Amino acid sequence: MGAIIDKITEFIKEMLQGWVLSNLDNMFTDVNTKVGTIAGEVSKTPSTWNAGIFNMVRNLSDTVVVPIAGMVITFVLCYELISMIIDKNNLHDVDSWMLFRYLFKACIAVVLVSHTSDFVLGIFDIGSHLVTNAGSVIGGSTAINVESTLKTMFNNQLSTMEIGELIGLGLETMVVSFSMKIMSVLITVILYGRMIEVYLYISVAPIPFATLTNRDWGMVGSNYIKGVAALAIQGFFIMICVGIYAVLVSSITVASNLHTALWSVAAYTVILCFSLFKTGTLAKSVTAAH
Repeated sequence: MGAIIDKITEFIKEMLQGWVLSNLDNMFTDVNTKVGTIAGEVSKTPSTWNAGIFNMVRNLSDTVVVPIAGMVITFVLCYELISMIIDKNNLHDVDSWMLFRYLFKACIAVVLVSHTSDFVLGIFDIGSHLVTNAGSVIGGSTAINVESTLKTMFNNQLSTMEIGELIGLGLETMVVSFSMKIMSVLITVILYGRMIEVYLYISVAPIPFATLTNRDWGMVGSNYIKGVAALAIQGFFIMICVGIYAVLVSSITVASNLHTALWSVAAYTVILCFSLFKTGTLAKSVTAAH
């Protein structure tokens, strides 16, 4: 009778151990997969991230927004001319060079609107260059060796646990694994949200660029450029967050304390998500964008 009870107990323990190992495997795999994609996502330019969306946004910009930008240029140039006349005593104090300056500003405004996409994409190319170089400098791997980790935990701790401890550990790993899935979704939301914001900025680019040549209205265009630069720099800050996460994760000693290791991974991932959410605000504060 005692042998049968021992066999049943051993069977239950093996089943619970398998449950725990499955939860741990899923947890580490989710984290590794999602964090591993961050560098690849933020290093892409708008044209390479999704060609279909980029072409749609660029067509909208060329066919819908550019004509409006042309009207804005007309308004800005009229405003510039009126201001020049009023400031110089109704043209009594106007020199011929001022008319040439006015024509020069008009030409610059037309060139800026005509090549807006090139200027904006150039800024994002610089941001992509920063991210790529940051990835090569950081050089840290955010991946946890799942196979060796599970083997170490199984040999050192799981095999000595009783049924009650295994049930508690199984529930604990299930909660942490579910939390990791939520964190993975949040990371996806952050990355995709940033790229959607990039495409929205690109779609209306000709309008703020049309205001750059005027002293009073130029703040619209300058603030727009600051916002574009903030989005480009945000990718660099995201890479720094990933590098910090890599260092924190690599310092975890799983074999020493299983519970501490589990919640350390969860805590570091939460910190990573919180930091990623703050990168947009930080980038705008650096570029003084409103």
